[in-house]
Amino acid sequence: MDIHTVTSFRSARTRGDLALAPGETLLGGGTWLMSEPQPGTTGFVDLTTMGWPDLEVTPAGLRIGATCTIARFVAWARQESPSDWPATAMIPDAANALLASAKVWNTATVGGNICQSFAAAAMVGLTAGLDAEAVIWTPDGGERREPVATLVTGNQQNSLARGEVLRAVEIPDAALRSRFLLRKIALAEYGRSGAVVTGRVDPDGTAVFGITAATWAPTVLRFAALPDRAALHAAVEAASGYYSDPLGSADWRRGVSGVLAQRIRTELTA
Repeated sequence: MDIHTVTSFRSARTRGDLALAPGETLLGGGTWLMSEPQPGTTGFVDLTTMGWPDLEVTPAGLRIGATCTIARFVAWARQESPSDWPATAMIPDAANALLASAKVWNTATVGGNICQSFAAAAMVGLTAGLDAEAVIWTPDGGERREPVATLVTGNQQNSLARGEVLRAVEIPDAALRSRFLLRKIALAEYGRSGAVVTGRVDPDGTAVFGITAATWAPTVLRFAALPDRAALHAAVEAASGYYSDPLGSADWRRGVSGVLAQRIRTELTA
């Protein structure tokens, strides 16, 4: 789509370049920005010229640069991820939860998908389910950190203030070593996900289940050990934020989230 209001474009190369003038907005892959009118936007500031590394394996875990494309993330998971991080096997499945073509994958960024904060954002479902932390640059030159699970506060809503920039997303080593599964469902075969559920058992035995797409904001359920069927059912039923839209009713989303969670529980028990 032509964005007729845009009259300026800047390539950011230093942190100082990220200071936004009135009407400017940050540009990552731009797949959403270019998909519909942006009447309040008069300028783009390109983040992809900052030169951030796509993916860094550290003793603490995995650091994903906000400008890493989804295609690069998927390729890394398939070909380069450490063998002792079995959770990375679910990265391609998470990417496939997007209603997006391979062409979009090659442009859309992990950080952009998180910052856009759609209820059905695939990278939100993945990273929230793995207890990822967002590394956020603040306008005063500082930095703050926040779990992705709380950064997203609603559909297309998050805690980022104007001028704050998502620099990276960090997934902890323990979560990457977990037995981790992701399951999704949609009303139509190629439709937007109506529910995305993740579940994992960490090396210390704790269990974490995540629900996205079915709820406005990520839901994270924690247990000291893998819960029994009744406990998991009660927790999923009691979660808040299930919603209705043309792609599914709130009751349907709650119900299928429970079914997916139980399927994951059964697989993790085996």
